[in-house]
Formats: sequence, structure tokens, C-alpha cells
Amino acid sequence: MRGRPPRSLALPLTAALLLLTAGPALAQETTIPTTPIPEPGMPGQPPISSPQVPTPLGRAVGDAGAALGVLRLLPEAVQTSAILPGLGEELPKQALAEAGLGLSSAQANSEAYLTYERSIAQASPTGLSVAGNAPQTPGSLVQTALPDNPEPTTGGFNAPENPLLNVGLLNGSAHARWSDTLGPCVGTISDATTSLASLSAVNVIPTIPGADQVTGPLREGLENLPGPLSSLGGMLGGGAEPSQTGDGSLLSLPNTLSSRSTVRLVDMPESERKAVESTSTLQAADINILQGTPLQTSIKVASQPTLRVTSTGDKETSKVDYTAPVLTVALPGQDPITIDAANPTADIPIGIPLPGLEQITGFEGVEDVPVLGDVAKIAGEGGGLFKPLTDLAQERVLDIGVLKLSIAALDEKSMDMTDPFTGLQLGASARLLDLQLLPTNALKDALPEQVRDQLPSSLLQLSLGEQVARAYAPAGGVECGTAAPPAPAPPGGGEAPPGVPDELAQTSAAYSSVPMFWTGTAMLLIGAVLVAALPGRRRQTVTLTDPPRPSPRPRD
Repeated sequence: MRGRPPRSLALPLTAALLLLTAGPALAQETTIPTTPIPEPGMPGQPPISSPQVPTPLGRAVGDAGAALGVLRLLPEAVQTSAILPGLGEELPKQALAEAGLGLSSAQANSEAYLTYERSIAQASPTGLSVAGNAPQTPGSLVQTALPDNPEPTTGGFNAPENPLLNVGLLNGSAHARWSDTLGPCVGTISDATTSLASLSAVNVIPTIPGADQVTGPLREGLENLPGPLSSLGGMLGGGAEPSQTGDGSLLSLPNTLSSRSTVRLVDMPESERKAVESTSTLQAADINILQGTPLQTSIKVASQPTLRVTSTGDKETSKVDYTAPVLTVALPGQDPITIDAANPTADIPIGIPLPGLEQITGFEGVEDVPVLGDVAKIAGEGGGLFKPLTDLAQERVLDIGVLKLSIAALDEKSMDMTDPFTGLQLGASARLLDLQLLPTNALKDALPEQVRDQLPSSLLQLSLGEQVARAYAPAGGVECGTAAPPAPAPPGGGEAPPGVPDELAQTSAAYSSVPMFWTGTAMLLIGAVLVAALPGRRRQTVTLTDPPRPSPRPRD
């Protein structure tokens, strides 16, 4: 059709943009973007006709998505651009750069104008956003319906090389279902999965000021370390690409990390109608921080997170179910820390040893490495040991940042909807693990005033397992069935049945000849009848009494 966009452009950009932006904002969206219905090209043009086929009764809208990892540099540092003047100042600020990997997205929308937008499943290896602008990335697996797809699309792909992430083999699948007659009543409507063999991220922190910009004791402490501040004193790999083993990276996952996003219809108690259920699940095992360094920290994922949003169309029976993850953080030389729903955050300070620490009793053999938590690494045979800092030793350690670990951050929102149908929309978002590097006041005080004012509140944010889900069902639930096809429209678009019109449209003077012809014909017939019906009169004979007089002049 003329004016119809290509199918590749019709796929919602939210499959990547949805997961790269903040999760809470996604759960608060009121509409799911689709291709708009085209307007008539000319005033008075009749609307687009509908095909004379059975129409499904079911109306359902839902989406679910997950990102295995999202890296944000300088979050909330760039103002959001907007077309309307002044609107960008009211919107939340964007990160300077965002990079996501292992994106899975499942969408269902019975209200989509284009048939192949009714169900969309997508698995993308990577996503990228710069100052809030997200281009489409190649290598994605996409499946749309209609037409229905009996089998999913599967494949494997490798993410492109980059200086911040090293990604192993990514496997994905996408399956989109939709029925010609029953619409969304096909069980699982949309299903997308991604699995990641390994991941290592962040071997350099470019947002940390250089050693030439710091002053005071911090500069003296950095001179004794083997690397700059941007590599945490030589703990990170620096400018080289992250290794596949994860050595020299801030965060690494040696084992498989996988996600699954589904949208389906489920049974409702004591009702023949269905509810819309959107589910996002994650599977993870081990997470390492500063792997291959003396300060290596391991995180065990004891409970897998699951986010499930179910909408029945009514607020009383709709619900959000979330299984929060349970993480066990094993710090070197310290007691393990448990992060769960009751204790969702943990702060681990990162310090730089200052000159003079080695002169304190018990710390004579301290290594030239940063201090993680409240212990310092002491060199010695057998790998040395970690010794807790005493009050006197803490005075010779300058904390430059805090590693903030947090989970859950569940955010949910519901909204009563009337357009395109009356019902309830319910949404939620969560994260498996947020790792943030926050600057301390000691670092700010060691910087010049101009650099200090430009230092953001967060130097780095790395998220694992971002999850979003949203469901929207009509009041009373989704009705499964098929409506009878509409009656065929009469030829010409009129409502009256075809036949001879009562009167002809007099569009020219030629139409006047028709009544004139019949009027003249009728008058001739009437005249003939009258002439034939009237009796004839007798002719009178004229008698001449006098003979005619002769002419005085002779005739020739």
C-alpha cells in the first residue's frame, strides 16, 4: 500500500530503548507505541475498508523485557532533548552513554493497526544510547505475527568488540504467535530468550579525574601505586580490551547468564475469560568483582529473580508478583554480606593507602594496592593476608569512592484506562544487581574547584538483569471467540439495495427533454382520441336562383 512504512521500521524501538532507559520510567508509560492509523489524503475521502473476514473478540496488550547487562557512564548527567520548548528541563536527565547487551523483548497488542505488530518477539545482542539517542543495532533476531509462526527463530551471535565490554557467545530465540480467528487466544503470544556465555566489563573508568588534577595527600598516595586513578591504582586492565577470563575487569560473569520474556493469556478463577500475564525471568550463578586481583570479591546468586505482572482488567484481582534475588557477597578477609529484600544495599569503600601506613605496627608489609572495605592487603608467604584496619591505620587511608551494591528497586504503577478500551494497565520494573561507583567528599576536596563542580554524583553505573513487565486487559478479562463477519457493503458505498433510482439527477438541460417528450406524446394521443370520438357534420348544398352575369370583359 502506498504510504505504508517498511516492516523493519514498524518494529517498536522500545525493544532496545525500553531496556536502556531507566526501568521505573518504563513501568509508568501509558501507551505502547505502534504504527499510527493513516489519515485520509483528501477531505471527505471514505475510510479504509475492512476485510470481510471473521474478527477475533479478544483484546489484550502486554509486554515484557529483560537486559542481561546495562552500562551507564555519567548517569543523569545530560539534559533530555525535546521538541517542545522547555519540556526537556522537566524530563529526567539521561546518561552520557549507555550500552546494553542480551536484550529480550516480548510484546502483544491487539490494537495494533498493522497485523504484523500484533505480536513481536525480539532478541538483540547489544543496544547503544548516546545522550538519550538510541540507533538500531544489527544482528537481532525478530519474529512478528500475523501470519502465525509455528516454530521460533533461533540463532547465535557475537557482540562487536568495544573497550568497555567483552561478551562471549550470545544465543537467542524469538517466537511470535497470533491467530486469524482467535487473536491472542493462542496460549503464549510472544516469547523471547537470550543467554550469555560469559561477560567481563569495565577495565577503565574514564570519568575519574587523572592524577595530574588531584592535589594534597591523595597525589602522594597515587605515586606509590602501579597505575592511575582511572584504573583504581592499577587494579583494572587500563586501556586494553577486557579479557575473556575477566582478569582486570571491575565486574565479570564466568558462567552463563540468561533471560526470558513472555506474554501470554492465563485462566481466571470462576470465569471463562482470560487474564494478560507478562513475565520476565533471569538465571545467574556467579558474579565476580575485580577478578584476578588481590581484592577479588565473589557474589553468589542464591535466589533467581522473577517479575510477573497479571492484569484481569480489575484492580482488585490484578497483581504484581516479584521474587527478589538473594545475593551473598564474599569480601576478602571479611565476613560475607547478604543482600536481599530486607537489606537491599551494601556500601564497600575503596581507599588509597597514604604514605606512612607502612610505619604503623602490624602494617609494615602492606602492599601497594587499594584498600577494599575495612581491610588492607599484607604481603607475605602463601599470598599474604588481609588485616582489618585499626583506628590509627584508617587515618592513613583516603577513601576515594564507594562501591554501592543494590538489588530489587521494584517500582510498580497501575492506571485505569478508557482508550482504546476500558480496563486496567499494570506495570513494574526491577533489577538483579546495581553496581555504582560514587565519589566521596575526600575525592572532591582533592580536586580543583572547576573540576570539583563538574564531578557527577555517580561516576559509573553497571546494572545486571534489568526487568520490565506490563499488562493491560479489558474489564472482566479477555474474551476468547470470533465475531461474525460484517455484512458486505453494497456497491457504490450506499446503504440502499441496488436498483433503479426513483428520480434521475438533473445534471444538465438534456434531462428536460424526457418529460417534454412524454408530454407531447400524450397530447397527440389525446388529440387523436378526441378527433376520432366526435361525430362528423353534414355538408350543405348551395342552390343558385339567378344565373351568373356575363363578364363585361371577355376572358382569354
